[in-house]
Amino acid sequence: MGYQKETNCVQAGYKPGNGEPRVLPIYQSTTYKYNSADHLGKLFDLEVDGHMYSRISNPTVAAVEEKISVLENGVGALCTSSGQAANLLAIVNITSVGQNFVCLSSIYGGTINLFAVTLKKLGIEVRFITPEMSEEEVEALFDENTRLVFGETIANPALDVLDIEKYANLAHSHGIPLVVDNTFATPILCNPIKFGADIVVHSTTKYMDGHATVLGGAIVDSGNFNWENGKFPELCEPDESYHGVVYTKNFGKAAYITKARVQLMRDFGSSPNAMGAFILNMGLETLHLRMERHCSNALTVAEYLEQSDKISWVKYPALKTSKDYELCKKYLPNGASGVISFGIKGGREAAVRFMDSLKLAAIVVHVADARTSVLHPASTTHRQLTDAQLEAAGISADLIRMSIGIENVKDIIEDIEQALDKA
Repeated sequence: MGYQKETNCVQAGYKPGNGEPRVLPIYQSTTYKYNSADHLGKLFDLEVDGHMYSRISNPTVAAVEEKISVLENGVGALCTSSGQAANLLAIVNITSVGQNFVCLSSIYGGTINLFAVTLKKLGIEVRFITPEMSEEEVEALFDENTRLVFGETIANPALDVLDIEKYANLAHSHGIPLVVDNTFATPILCNPIKFGADIVVHSTTKYMDGHATVLGGAIVDSGNFNWENGKFPELCEPDESYHGVVYTKNFGKAAYITKARVQLMRDFGSSPNAMGAFILNMGLETLHLRMERHCSNALTVAEYLEQSDKISWVKYPALKTSKDYELCKKYLPNGASGVISFGIKGGREAAVRFMDSLKLAAIVVHVADARTSVLHPASTTHRQLTDAQLEAAGISADLIRMSIGIENVKDIIEDIEQALDKA
């Protein structure tokens, strides 16, 4: 029997036996004991299931991976030490020196740095596209060395909604997968795999944890992509580091995620820890409840700001005035997360006064937890840029990014009102 998402948030991943702990235990151990050298040898030959070393897998982490996989309708998941680690492993699992991938430009700035700076040093090229580009301009960026297309369901901080089906069709027409970062939407609001995405990544640090307590990331494999199309020898030819195992032959639909674990996690070591996974699981158990409140609060705040004579503009995908409203209805019918952005009349100085005057909302370099938080990028994270450079980066000098929490929305709006009066 298949459960609904809300039930899987609570029940999936860990199933205690008779007399066993009802709550997922913390297996705080780096190592595991075996009854024979033969069994351990079979583990290292990937012939039997089990745990070799906690850098590669751990029982607590495995339970959380199973829950995330179920929530995203995948065949398997791999948890990582951070969202950036998830992005890194997702890309390099099927991309190497001399190859490239196509990426939507309106993604998280840290991911842009990873793709455009660090991966470039490894010989992997990112080619950025925008939804406004013509079909001819986009097609010109693909060649025989293009390995995937990457985008975010809800872009951070641009809040653009990804047309998942459009870019899945584009990727598949070139025989390559679509990788979607579903961090802001979470599997509660959107399942990219249902719309054609092949790999889904998350920064679990955000809504999945939901309490700003533990860093983490996750990669989910849909199991739907045909890796045996001649483009991906790393999955279809023998891996000499594992005695010639062929991932597509030995692991079928789970070939991609198995390779990511036993080859890349083994070598990069960007592993989550058992305590962190335990805390993440606590967050996942209430994810469905929190996302409902985040979304309803954010929409109420966005609608309030639209009516304020002190606000010059508001951006939130679920607003009927949003350019992405139709995409939001298609992909995010139950809400567009809790992050909004808006501009205050008076520009940079007014924005700073507003942020400094807030009492309930905290100034933090973070989004997507239970508490309402705020950031003015032009005076903080992007303060080294001129106003012209900010505009080029899509960040106006008056832009306020607000992550709406799960408090009573009346208190949030009252806090915004008193701060606007002082701005």
